[in-house]
Amino acid sequence: MRTPITETTVTTEPSRAGFSRRGLLTSAAAGGAGIVGATAGFALGRGPGSEATAAREGGQPRRDLDGANGPQTEPFYGTRQSGVETPAQAYAHFIAFTLKPGIKVAEAVRWLRLLTADAAALTQGQAPLADSESELAVDPARLTVTFGFGSNLVALAGKKHVPDWLKPLEAFSIDRLDKDRCRGDLLLQICGDDPLTLAHARRMLFKDSRSFAEVAWQRDGFRRAYGSTGEGKTQRNLFGQLDGTANPGPGSEDFARIIWGRGTETADPVFSARGAPPADLGAHLPSWMRGGTTLVLRDIAMNLDTWDHADRPAREFSVGRTMDTGAPLSGEDEFDVPDFTAVDERGLTKISKVAHIARARDGLGPEVQIHRRTFNYETGAGGDSGLLFASFQADIERQFLPIQRRLAEVDLLNEWTTPIGSTVWAIPPGATEDGFVGQELFEG
Repeated sequence: MRTPITETTVTTEPSRAGFSRRGLLTSAAAGGAGIVGATAGFALGRGPGSEATAAREGGQPRRDLDGANGPQTEPFYGTRQSGVETPAQAYAHFIAFTLKPGIKVAEAVRWLRLLTADAAALTQGQAPLADSESELAVDPARLTVTFGFGSNLVALAGKKHVPDWLKPLEAFSIDRLDKDRCRGDLLLQICGDDPLTLAHARRMLFKDSRSFAEVAWQRDGFRRAYGSTGEGKTQRNLFGQLDGTANPGPGSEDFARIIWGRGTETADPVFSARGAPPADLGAHLPSWMRGGTTLVLRDIAMNLDTWDHADRPAREFSVGRTMDTGAPLSGEDEFDVPDFTAVDERGLTKISKVAHIARARDGLGPEVQIHRRTFNYETGAGGDSGLLFASFQADIERQFLPIQRRLAEVDLLNEWTTPIGSTVWAIPPGATEDGFVGQELFEG
């Protein structure tokens, strides 16, 4: 779908009453990835990793320069997987695998145990047992590894466990999908702030997978490098747009309901200007996904050459926001709530009804929100450019599809964007220290 690249799916407005939204392998195969808008640029202050998990040299704690982010870690074990609510890192690698013929449930479990153990070690700056380049593991730089399950992998535990929504999306008129970028039984989303660390983790996890699966596709993505902008800044995509302004804030009641599908039972929750999302968005998820969520991953090609032909007023009219500050054309600040009824001195609406921001949110209820975690990609001089759009939400039918259908019908940004890859994934809950990702499905 030539999908909107900025705010393709509305999510949370800044709360006026308290909560700040912004607070909170190298393999031999190559491939693609695979809706709609962009992700949050907010980031939490990045605290140092624990002394126990900080990288070591000669058995002694490292002495890092002030401000170095190499020792910083994100948790791996826990109720939920990291890499969803985690503030987005600077680099990402998405790799999808297809199971080799004849793989049975016992072999799949062995694979998942191996991947879980090695991902857990790598994210904490520790080398896996079979790591022949252990020196490359000592600077985790907020490395995360997030597992996504496709229908074939889930079906190994029994077809009754495959939810109805775990299938390709309906066809959209704007799609120009490459079937090779729409496959996969297991997805690994590997993210971090250091590209060398990420490349090493990718190689180690690929080596773990060679006996069990083959690469279906893979794609690298990037955002601003760590430290190049201040914390809390919304990222820009390759069109120059601020990308992800309306995401729900990590740790908020909105995020818990919209992405994890259940409220936190906070006595006095603070909601965004969109209103209170329903607390039952995750009620339809199977029991083995309790603590997990869903992911729609779209690979959106961006035509930068024709975008160059549009002047600034045309770009802002198409998006519905200013290019410099990201403010809605009806406001002055990036986080102002868009007023779709506001008119200018000529009596014309300031935000067109077919602008991206209007199509993505005007008239939609508080349940129609997602969390976008996007990364840009560029394959080289004169090569393909685009956006890896990862949309996390509890309920694809109630949250993602209403936005996508509207954007596919009409959106001025469709002139410059084309969806070329599309996949849907179940994101299982996190793992315990003596368990593995997917244990609730295969051994629950």
